[in-house]
Amino acid sequence: MARGWESKDVQSQVEDRKIVADYSGKQKSPEDLRRETERRGLVLSRTRIMNDLETATHPNHRKSLEAALAHLDQKIEELS
Repeated sequence: MARGWESKDVQSQVEDRKIVADYSGKQKSPEDLRRETERRGLVLSRTRIMNDLETATHPNHRKSLEAALAHLDQKIEELS
């Protein structure tokens, strides 16, 4: 389990470095920063739902997770 957390931490650090590199090159408006932060939160939620969907066995639970996933995909697309 520690290995999974470690790889997620490394992935998070890589993403943070990309954001810092992007930010250092140009000034972002507060609205852009808010949208970026919201999008990152939605992507994290999407990842959690995908993980839950892999282990879900009850059809109604899977249906609910798939609906949540579709909703998150729509919200992410709107922010892109």
